[in-house]
Amino acid sequence: MINYLINLFFPKVCDGCRGILLQNENVFCTVCRHEMPLTQYHLDSKNEAIKKFYGKVDIQFAATFLYFNKKGMVQELIHNLKYKGHEEIGTVLGNWYVEDLKEVCFELPFDAVIPVPLHKRKLKERGYNQVTNFGKAIAEGLGISFNETLLLRKVYSKTQSKKNLLGRSENIESIFDVEFTKTDHNKHFLIVDDVLTTGATIEACSRALLKIPGARISTICIAMAH
Repeated sequence: MINYLINLFFPKVCDGCRGILLQNENVFCTVCRHEMPLTQYHLDSKNEAIKKFYGKVDIQFAATFLYFNKKGMVQELIHNLKYKGHEEIGTVLGNWYVEDLKEVCFELPFDAVIPVPLHKRKLKERGYNQVTNFGKAIAEGLGISFNETLLLRKVYSKTQSKKNLLGRSENIESIFDVEFTKTDHNKHFLIVDDVLTTGATIEACSRALLKIPGARISTICIAMAH
């Protein structure tokens, strides 16, 4: 009865279109789920995501789940995930995408999922890392570990999207570092992030992780600017 009254006066809404969710719907309404702009990049070894790293850093595999368009559904999802505390979006998208990733993980077995970290100050301000639940869902679905202590963000910085591309490439190289032991040697790390734009953040994270002897790097992101 209490849950009924809560839903009556404070109905759950879709994080994509803000419409009221039906009883059997979770986070997204059925219409939005069918209209999600899926990239299918996991099926294409030469997709637009991995091309961003050609000649820059050695990436074994790269893919994004969705296309990101300004003022589109995915922008609304990422905004709600990142700034509105809707962490459940990451879990739902991770559980959805990992079923696709299982098609390629046998060819490219990963050892651990590594989220792009927030600086301690930023984490305290926001209260959570927006890619944590997405990464945990991927790790659980693939049966591998989720490691959020290996890769560190050393420098507190303002939102990267507010910087121009030159500013990003000049400043981001010194932001990340790793703290590893011998048990981390010769592993294949899967970096996860929210939106892939220039690829500068993933490149910097990869360079940090490649300090580990025998490390190999792959990456997936929730969405890519399209």
